[in-house]
Amino acid sequence: MDLYSFAPIASVLDAAHSVVTGLADLLTPLVGASSTVLAIVLVTLALRLVLIPVGAAQARAEFTRRRLAPQLQQLQRRYTKHPEVLQRKTLELYTSEKASPLAGMLPTLAQAPVLSVVYGLFVLPTINGHANGLLTERLFGANLGTSLVGLLARGAVGPDLLVFACLLAAIAAVAWVSRVVSLRFAPTASASMTPATTVDAGGAAHAMARVTAVLSWLPFVTVLFVSLVPLAATLYLAVTTAWTLAERVVLRRRFAAA
Repeated sequence: MDLYSFAPIASVLDAAHSVVTGLADLLTPLVGASSTVLAIVLVTLALRLVLIPVGAAQARAEFTRRRLAPQLQQLQRRYTKHPEVLQRKTLELYTSEKASPLAGMLPTLAQAPVLSVVYGLFVLPTINGHANGLLTERLFGANLGTSLVGLLARGAVGPDLLVFACLLAAIAAVAWVSRVVSLRFAPTASASMTPATTVDAGGAAHAMARVTAVLSWLPFVTVLFVSLVPLAATLYLAVTTAWTLAERVVLRRRFAAA
């Protein structure tokens, strides 16, 4: 069953489509043929503004995990043969710190419905039984409903490919900077710790650094993904990935200074 054909979801998607197209109509006297493109950008920015608390919760959870990593590893070493005790002690630690081991997952789950609607808005040829007009508009002459894979399959060359190349390069650049920022944020053992504590903290830091190194490549998945989706979705992803990078830098500085 197509999830987007389910009546409640189709209605929400139709309402979102009306918001974007209505905004485009308002912008037409100001920017003309670029109104739909600008509407997509503005709606993307509006969504990211609404999701700032979600990003803040994720950043806070990241700092909490980083701060508790040495203590968690000490518990694992001490109670490695007693999983029940380890579980209880771990929960006690999170409770004493007023934190939750699921804190990083819940914000991601909270934004999943929003992202699914946005995805459908920019990839579906029809919405709630009518044609998706967003995909018939153009960005610098390139059809918003065309994907990079589709262009290459047709052997197309010219402005369409150039538009995709520019957006792809922008997303790749943001992905690379995101990776650099993530690696710089990887935890290290503090020189002010006692030798015994430094051993435990250093082991936790190295373990977390290895995980961070692997996860730092995840932004590049977006680069591969944009080749499969319509240009409208590529535009959305270019804006939202740039916002995500800026948001994480600001939030990390904020929580690091706290």
